[in-house]
Amino acid sequence: MNATISVAGMSTERIRRVTDFIQGYVDARRHYGAEIIVARNGQIALHEAFGSREPGSHTPLEKGAVYSVFSVSKSFTSVLALAAIERGWFSLTTKVSEVIPEFCDGRRENITVYHLLTHQSGLPMTFTPIAGMYIDRLDEMIEAICKVIQCESEPGQDASYSPMVNHCLLGEIVRRADPRKRRFRDIMAEDLLHPLRMADTAVGLRRDLRPRHVKPVWLFDKRPLQHLGHSNFGTDGAFEEEEAEMPWVGLVTTASDLYRFAEMLRRGGELDGARILSPVTVAQMQTNRTGEKINLLHGRNAIQRGWDPMPAYSGLGVFLRGTAVCHHQFGTLTTPRAFGQHGQGSALYWVDPVHQVTFVFVSHGVMVEGESIERFQRLSDLVITSVV
Repeated sequence: MNATISVAGMSTERIRRVTDFIQGYVDARRHYGAEIIVARNGQIALHEAFGSREPGSHTPLEKGAVYSVFSVSKSFTSVLALAAIERGWFSLTTKVSEVIPEFCDGRRENITVYHLLTHQSGLPMTFTPIAGMYIDRLDEMIEAICKVIQCESEPGQDASYSPMVNHCLLGEIVRRADPRKRRFRDIMAEDLLHPLRMADTAVGLRRDLRPRHVKPVWLFDKRPLQHLGHSNFGTDGAFEEEEAEMPWVGLVTTASDLYRFAEMLRRGGELDGARILSPVTVAQMQTNRTGEKINLLHGRNAIQRGWDPMPAYSGLGVFLRGTAVCHHQFGTLTTPRAFGQHGQGSALYWVDPVHQVTFVFVSHGVMVEGESIERFQRLSDLVITSVV
């Protein structure tokens, strides 16, 4: 038995099932490549890259490639918000309108930080406040949100996954509440990325990371969805902007850096002596805040595919596995307290605190969301059943 896998408490034979599964997806051209890290109790049992950098290319997709991880960015913003609460900058009960006064009138005036973190704000499931606008500047996005976005239901009523609005607002709340009045990108770097020694992670595509960046490629026709940036790099140009500040979708990172972030959460908010969150807060993150409410966005997608709709199972700034037997990115065999976040059709991390397993996966080629959910569900089950 491979000594590293043995020390990690995972089966060599079963880990091979994981690599065979990923290679099968690459060979079938269901995506171009991927990188995965699996660890138990902080011991890495698997770290491997698969496939190629370009469609039809023989250039291998290397370990250490830099990915746009889409909504995995939300977890980083959520952790910043929770760290700010620990510093006394604001509270879970703080209303958005107390920090962003122009976000006033109507039902939205009663939305709290808690509602944002648990996707219960009642704000619409939209990817941009105004069709066709540039999305890479936080100040412009906040101005547009305050101008045109209103609640579709009472805050706290529904579990409605917010692709953009909630975490755009959370990022701005953190920025405005910061006593030092730093930019959001600087708060992220100084309070989270630098302490965790995540040198290959940035808000926006930092210049030195550009040569290793895997440009997002959609494997389906996503019109009319666009991600426009001020430099006009194309329909998804916002992901190539160096100065982009998109707290909901705008981080770039490597599998190894994302693993450090996930490990910090597995260890109760600390890694290598850097304390980001209290263990008390990390435990609160793992409490189901939405009961059995259906995730309106993901539930709608499930019904379209003939699946039972997925409960939201929202914790504080993360999603939980929960107990329902349903199509789920974290698999059907991880424990109910397993928690993490996915990024559209391509990225996923989760931590199972019972089995002390940390899982990180990033792939090249954005799959249709339903197909990606099936992939991640089976992959997650293969990983967790590698525990021996």
